[in-house]
Amino acid sequence: MLGRFLMTASFVILSSTASVHATEIGATVETRCPFGDCAAGISLSYLGEFIMPADYMENGTPLGGLSGLDFVAATGRYIAISDDRSEKGPARFFDLDIDVSGAGLTGVTVGNRIVLEDKDGHPFAPRNVDPESIRIGRDGIYWGNEGDAKTLAPPFVRVTSPDGTFVRALKLPDGFAPTSDKSAGIRDNLAFEALAVTPSGDVFAGLEAALYQDGPNPSLTTGSLSRIIHYDGTTGEPKAEYVYPVSQIPQVATKAGGGNDNGLSEMIALDDHRLIAVERSFAQGFGNNVTLFMMDLADATDVSGIASLAKSDERIVPIRKSQILDLRAIGLTPDNIESMAIGKAKDGTDVLILAADNNFSGSQRNQFYAFQIKRSPW
Repeated sequence: MLGRFLMTASFVILSSTASVHATEIGATVETRCPFGDCAAGISLSYLGEFIMPADYMENGTPLGGLSGLDFVAATGRYIAISDDRSEKGPARFFDLDIDVSGAGLTGVTVGNRIVLEDKDGHPFAPRNVDPESIRIGRDGIYWGNEGDAKTLAPPFVRVTSPDGTFVRALKLPDGFAPTSDKSAGIRDNLAFEALAVTPSGDVFAGLEAALYQDGPNPSLTTGSLSRIIHYDGTTGEPKAEYVYPVSQIPQVATKAGGGNDNGLSEMIALDDHRLIAVERSFAQGFGNNVTLFMMDLADATDVSGIASLAKSDERIVPIRKSQILDLRAIGLTPDNIESMAIGKAKDGTDVLILAADNNFSGSQRNQFYAFQIKRSPW
């Protein structure tokens, strides 16, 4: 019992500055020594919130489903991907101008729409794709498709050109494709939510929760063992797999009979072994909790040769993680945060941008948060 308490407590390492109410522009949250490593310290200063108008239309369809976001250094703008399954419009990403500086976040403007094409050069057919993440890489734009366990459609990571045409696909390792008897493979709607590209060009793709063969989904008392695939960015071949320990669900549903969940919804690389992860939970009647963790892959066990984590007797060292920000704890009310980017504002300020997927629902928001990165490991 004491060991469990100490493990949980180690994820909450915020300095006294975290007591400042973060809805005030300039309030700062600092994690000085995640994992006890003071060289990995990070400090984030709140720059504000912006919500797109509820009736905002994008090429004749409601703007929504913002599930991935990345910064384009060459233009100073951002690209965002929608998780619309080619139902409200063709599967797509588009560019954004995010008006943010050290003085605050003041606006978001939607620019061009780019249609994603399949291997044959056609737009994806309705319900034949589920885009969830997007990153700029050396040879194009990387994006993740969650797949569909109900129809036995496997997830994938592909590279597209700036105009949306197919370039290549990364290899899916064994054990990830869905199975009809649910003995192995991805769970429905819990596959490739998170994608990161490192400075060296390698790629990480993360599952929202455990594969069937690796154990259960998160609950109110236990977490879940998600796998993160490490790809060679040049060859597209898997190099390793690591265990990311998704936290237990932090909030019971307050609506009678309501459900709740928690999962890894996004990640971004700081260097070749440190990343920031977003865990996003939902409880009916309460709403969302969103927590950011720094993770360190150094010394984590390569589990690519272990068919089932639940049945293995091998010693496994998971990815280390340390909490760096809890949006609820600092006074914010996040929606369904699924996007994260690190960029530069027009005044040179280093910024961290978070964005919510509104699920094309009138009760949810196209919400953006911005933080100035005042200190970081790189």
